[in-house]
Amino acid sequence: MNAQAIGKKNAFVRGGRRVRDTAKSVCGRFTHGSVYTKIAHFIMGFGNLARGQIVKGLLFLAAQALFTVFMILRGGRAVAGFFTLGTRVAHVEIIDGFPVNVAGDNSMLFLLYGVLTFALIAGFIALWSVSVASSYRADCMVHAGKKPSRFSDDVRALLDEKFHVTMLTPAVLGVLVFTALPIVYMVCIAFTDFDSAHPAGVTLFDWIGFAGFKDVFTGVGEVGRMFFPVLLWTLVWAFFATFLNYFAGIIVALLINKKGIRFKWLFRTVFVLTIAVPQFVSLLTMRAMLSYSGPVNNFLLRTGLAQLPVHFFDGKAWVARVAVIAVNLWVGIPYTMLITSGILLNIPAELYEAARMDGAGVMKTFFKITMPYILFVTSPYLITQFIGNINNFNVIYLLSGGMPNTPKGTVAGETDLLVTWLFKLTIENSDFNKGAVVGILTFIVCAVLSLVTYRNTASYKKEDTFQ
Repeated sequence: MNAQAIGKKNAFVRGGRRVRDTAKSVCGRFTHGSVYTKIAHFIMGFGNLARGQIVKGLLFLAAQALFTVFMILRGGRAVAGFFTLGTRVAHVEIIDGFPVNVAGDNSMLFLLYGVLTFALIAGFIALWSVSVASSYRADCMVHAGKKPSRFSDDVRALLDEKFHVTMLTPAVLGVLVFTALPIVYMVCIAFTDFDSAHPAGVTLFDWIGFAGFKDVFTGVGEVGRMFFPVLLWTLVWAFFATFLNYFAGIIVALLINKKGIRFKWLFRTVFVLTIAVPQFVSLLTMRAMLSYSGPVNNFLLRTGLAQLPVHFFDGKAWVARVAVIAVNLWVGIPYTMLITSGILLNIPAELYEAARMDGAGVMKTFFKITMPYILFVTSPYLITQFIGNINNFNVIYLLSGGMPNTPKGTVAGETDLLVTWLFKLTIENSDFNKGAVVGILTFIVCAVLSLVTYRNTASYKKEDTFQ
């Protein structure tokens, strides 16, 4: 068994031990805790109140009371609505001889309120665990002959030795509220039939399980016919958009930093100005230049290089794909050039001097010293760029808009990436369940690629040294 396999096995073992230790800790608090702690399992804050920690105990008790009231008044209905997604259909009733439109249940809101309620329940369980742990900690202090900490002591600790908890808590809560919850909501939508045929607030939609994912692998519907072709083009695009920019940027950086080149500051300034111009402005400008009646086609016609105007984005698929990759070079090379320039300036000159003394030529020096050093430092950046290009919405949407259209007449065009296709499915066509399925599968592709590639780079394996 190699070292990597052993490391993975040890990671699983450590994870299992953490789960086991957590379970033992929870059971141990109830078994070995005082009667106050045992009651605190059912009445939050009771153990703290019994030990004289009045403020802390009242806060825990108030949290439990508020949660209980919420679950009685709204939470129970929200949980039930999460599973039913509504039962009342919009209809027309005759009242006093006149037809009246009666609104039905909004399945989208039922789903949203259900997700939020489950998140609140999870937060309450975490707070309950903190309450029990606090009561048990007070027991231990009493048994050790110490006085339980006061509320002011806890506040002082949060501003001193536990200051990291104070600073990280708002950030963690922000990630949970503004990132995790929307993702959970999107994942839930993938298992419903929430699409253009079931608009929210007009008709009810329902749970359909894995039907959307099944369509992908059976070739049924829009998603089934186009997912793998779009995925293939997305990976091809990401490969060329990443590595062409990367190696072209390295070459430009080497040329600019070569000894004897004058006005280096001017060349660097030109590339920095390219970055300073907003990307969408550059992309829209290039789209206008490459349009059917744009200056590029006028130049080709006047010089005789073309007999008819070239359809760069709405003609042949391969022409449009080459065009977007070429334009992306103009957008992406300056970033790699600037990063590589900084790395080149930090490569020890002694390495090159020793190589020359050993008789190494320019190419051997480049492949044995320069490239290994650059790759070691920029491997995480390279992986990030590759994943970023998989989700590169701006370049494709602003340049080609996904055109040309496919012969199959689908929503996805020949240059659409997974992310631009997802945008069309949701924003333009209101097929939110199909968009959610594409979003989940895109996340899986990105996560697998980034984790596998990063774990196999020298930056990960030799993060403490460079040899």
